[in-house]
Amino acid sequence: MTPPEARAGAYPWPEEPLRVVAIGGGTGLSSLLHGLKPYARALARGQPLAGPGFSPPVDLTAVVTVTDDGGSSGRLRREFAVLPPGDIRNCMVALSEDEALLSRLFRYRFARGRGLKGHSFGNLFLAALAHITGDFPRAVQFSSEVLAIVGRIYPSTTANVMLEAQLEDGSKALGETRISRSRVRIETIALQPRRCRPLPDTLAAIARADLITLGPGSLFTSLIPNLLVQGIPQAIRKSGALKAYLVNLMWQPGETTGFTAADHVAAIHKHAGARLLDYVVVNTRPISDPLRRKYARQKALPVVNDLDRLARLNVEVIARDLLQECGKVRHDPEAIAGVALELAQEARRRRRSLTATA
Repeated sequence: MTPPEARAGAYPWPEEPLRVVAIGGGTGLSSLLHGLKPYARALARGQPLAGPGFSPPVDLTAVVTVTDDGGSSGRLRREFAVLPPGDIRNCMVALSEDEALLSRLFRYRFARGRGLKGHSFGNLFLAALAHITGDFPRAVQFSSEVLAIVGRIYPSTTANVMLEAQLEDGSKALGETRISRSRVRIETIALQPRRCRPLPDTLAAIARADLITLGPGSLFTSLIPNLLVQGIPQAIRKSGALKAYLVNLMWQPGETTGFTAADHVAAIHKHAGARLLDYVVVNTRPISDPLRRKYARQKALPVVNDLDRLARLNVEVIARDLLQECGKVRHDPEAIAGVALELAQEARRRRRSLTATA
C-alpha cells in the first residue's frame, strides 16, 4: 500500500510526507479520512499538492474498532465467525475514488432477498475474502487494492472481541448493540476476552507518526475499544507524535448523555490508564435551531465545551468552526482535516527543532 517512493525514502517534493494515524470507527472516522484523502492521494500519485497553501502529502493509516455486533456486520460475525466488516468497509469507501463504480458497489445494501436483505455488498465481499485468504487483515488489504484506496486500514485487533459495559446502577451490558441502547450511564467498558493484541503494523505506524487522532465517533463503542487492545495505549504514549481528540458535536443518547468535552477526555484517559492527549479540538459554530429541536426530540444536545475544566486536564484546546449541517449534525471533513494537517505540521516542526538542538 505504501508507494515505492515512500519505501525507498526518495520523495518528489521538498520534504517527507506527514504521517497521520487516525483511530476510531463509525461515520466520524470516515469523515476525517474523507477530508484527508486528497493529501494521501498526492502521496500515492507521487505528486505534490499545488496552490499557495502547500502541504506535504499525507502517509495515512486508519486503525478501526472491530466490536460491532449489530446489523449486517453482526449477522456475518455470528454466522461465519469473521470480524465485523462494517466500519472497515466505510473507511475503505471514504478513501476510495468517490466517483468510481466499485465505491458505489461496496455501499450497496440489499433491500430484499431471503438471507440478503439488510446486507451490504462490501460486507459480503470482505467476509468472503476473509474465508478465501484465511486472514481478515489480508482480506482488508486485498479489498483496499480492489478499491484503489489511498493509505492503509488495520483492524485494531484480529481477536474476536466483545464489549462489556459496567453501568452506573451496578448492572452490566454485553455487546455493542445492547450498550448503545442502554439508557443507564456507563461507568467503564472492557473487552471480552481482555487479552488481545494489535497488529505489529499498527504499532509500527503509531511509533513513526507525526499525529495520532482519536475521533470523532461514539466514545464508548467506537473510540475507547481501540485503547483497550493491549499495547495500543502504551504505544501511543511512547510515540513522539502529537495526540489529538476531535470532540463529538452531540451527545449520543444513553452512551454519553450529559457529557461535556472534558467528560469525554476524562473517559479516554481513564480507560487508557494514563494521560494520553495533547490537544482537544472543539467546534465553535452554534447548531441551527431546527436541528437542535430535531436532536432534542431524540434526547441529544450539543456537547458543552467546558474550557476551564479542559485546562485543568492539561490539554491544549483548538476551537474552530467544524460544523456541517446536511439534515444531520456532522463534522465538516475539510475542516477537521485542516486541523489535523496543522497539528501534523506542528509536530514535524517540533521534531526538526529537537534535532537541530540535539
